[in-house]
Amino acid sequence: MNETMKNYRRGLVAGIPIALGYLSVSFTFGILAVQYGLTVWEATLISMTTVTSAGQFAGVQIMMVPGLWLDMLISQLTINVRYSFMSIALSQQLDKKFSGIWRWLGAFLVTDEIFAVGITEEKITRSFWFGLSTLPWVGWSLGTFLGAFLGNILPASVMSALGLALYGMFVAIVVPVMKKEKAVIVAVIIAAVLSTLFTYVPVINKVSVGISISICAIVSAVVVAILFPVDESEDASGEKLPEGGAA
Repeated sequence: MNETMKNYRRGLVAGIPIALGYLSVSFTFGILAVQYGLTVWEATLISMTTVTSAGQFAGVQIMMVPGLWLDMLISQLTINVRYSFMSIALSQQLDKKFSGIWRWLGAFLVTDEIFAVGITEEKITRSFWFGLSTLPWVGWSLGTFLGAFLGNILPASVMSALGLALYGMFVAIVVPVMKKEKAVIVAVIIAAVLSTLFTYVPVINKVSVGISISICAIVSAVVVAILFPVDESEDASGEKLPEGGAA
């Protein structure tokens, strides 16, 4: 029991930076959600039961147009399919006791940041994983509630200004990576150009937001994959591996 609590506390500490980041991002989601007509509790419930930032931001836009069920399905699959691959990678490092229903519960809490921390563990125990996930989940849910609640009481001018935080968030996420990876620059440019075309060009601007998001993501990813293929003889740090694969 002592070892279990020790791992849980270690996970809690590791999750603090993630929770703080989620608090600010989900605050913006809460603001956006009420601007699109959702109630405080509807917005909060979405964050409590999904925990996917890009998926939620895209999802609330599609929800504003009734009947676009197929669009919602395609866009969410496109945006969130990466979590399946993360889960596969994590499954190779799970402790033997991390099985059955615990894997289902643990999969619910897989996000980019939690994955990045969890994958560094030699063996991922249940106590560490759920300790790592606890505060980020609370931060994501609480931030959404605060943003949605304030979105109902703050003046429209203030809400409009806070709405710009969404674009600032994406800039803060993308720009640092663009400085390191030429491929990311190309992907961003392609996605931005396609998004602009879907917004302003006659005929294709009639395409629903869900489909257009999926097309922008898939096309930019495919083009970059063709132009900048990853050398399988290199490891994650970019260093060449010996002939025959990893040692």
